[in-house]
Amino acid sequence: MSLLPEPLAPGLTEEYLDEVESRYGFRFAADHREMLAAALPVGPGFPDWRTDSDDLRRRLVAPADGVLFDVEHNAFWYDGWGARPSGDAAARAVAVERLAAAPPLVPVYGHRYLPGTGGGAGHPVLSVHQTDIVVYGADLPRYLRAEFGAGTGADLTAGAVCTVPFWSDLVS
Repeated sequence: MSLLPEPLAPGLTEEYLDEVESRYGFRFAADHREMLAAALPVGPGFPDWRTDSDDLRRRLVAPADGVLFDVEHNAFWYDGWGARPSGDAAARAVAVERLAAAPPLVPVYGHRYLPGTGGGAGHPVLSVHQTDIVVYGADLPRYLRAEFGAGTGADLTAGAVCTVPFWSDLVS
């Protein structure tokens, strides 16, 4: 995993990756799973998949929490949810319900995420800050090159096809 910065710990076993998926209710994308099996990045900014920490749980709910913040404080409303209810509390309640149906996002590094729906490799890596979502790499290897200094330019996001329901609609 030459694209990963030091320090690296030994990778996670297939059994442990299955346990993580079961515990948190998502599935790693194939390339993310392969990366974590080969080596576990443990430096600042990386989620610690070996612990059930508050930090890991915070990272897992951060995308939905960011959307809720924008619903309550920035008048955000997703068109796919229908008409916005009057009142912030009612809007928040509907948003919570709709977000529960959205596919989970899985932290890669900082506020960069992959869809937690499993499947093959090649999903774009999304930078998620509240409802400000941008593609940071057309796939995991290109993202890692961009984030850790081995690549720059439009080719890192060229050809990115976002297909994860709800979140893809917020990509700007």
